Amino acid sequence: MAGGAERLITAAADSPSAPRSLLWGTFLMAPWVGRLDRGRLVWEGEEHRFPANLGDHAIHGLVFDAELTVDAHDESSVAMSCPLAERGWPFGGVLRSRVTLGERSLALAVDIEAKDSSMPVSAGWHPYFARPREGDLCVAVDSDHVLELSDDLIPTGRTVAVDAETDLRQGPVLGDRRLDHVYAAAATPATVTWPDLELTVSFEQPLSTLVVYTPAHAVCVEPQSAWPDAPALAASGVRDSGLVALGPGETFTATTTWTW
Repeated sequence: MAGGAERLITAAADSPSAPRSLLWGTFLMAPWVGRLDRGRLVWEGEEHRFPANLGDHAIHGLVFDAELTVDAHDESSVAMSCPLAERGWPFGGVLRSRVTLGERSLALAVDIEAKDSSMPVSAGWHPYFARPREGDLCVAVDSDHVLELSDDLIPTGRTVAVDAETDLRQGPVLGDRRLDHVYAAAATPATVTWPDLELTVSFEQPLSTLVVYTPAHAVCVEPQSAWPDAPALAASGVRDSGLVALGPGETFTATTTWTW
């Protein structure tokens, strides 16, 4: 609830192709973001496979529906954790998530700690913002390139300049744009503006990619640290995918703050 109205979708739409937990609220994506092509991940010469949960692909990581352990909490914040091996991550490690609510802000943070082995890591957040009952939403994203995608939304490794449909730099009214695009090298912040409220999505490195998805009932503006299918892209020589390689004992950290 912000500005006297609920700004997130509070119930999942029915879908024959995706888990209901991927269709509402806001959830954490980790230890990868977006799609893994055919659920395949190759790391240090070894192939790993993850179950497909959207078409042929494994999407949005392993913790979007995880039951996290509450480690600490007070009236305005909660700290939670999850051993990644319990979610099927072959490299082990621990994920820690923190949520802090201010009077007009929400701060989200994630730490992923490698233990005994190296691992590829990316993370981000996937909110479903509700469209207004009257009027329209405006979305501003400061990026002049989107990823080139295959027909089933797997990045090719190339970027293309935004066009009249995908250019969000001036915060246009969305209208009937139906986007599902990955904005590369985005500058903070992004904004989502209802007729009665402006929400600012601020993010810090390593978050520099934004996915904007605009189905008819919602708008998703997703700050994340890497491109979809980043392990395969990095292995093919793409340098800008954002993939982080953690060594044993190292920790990845990402944060985003939403203010209104």
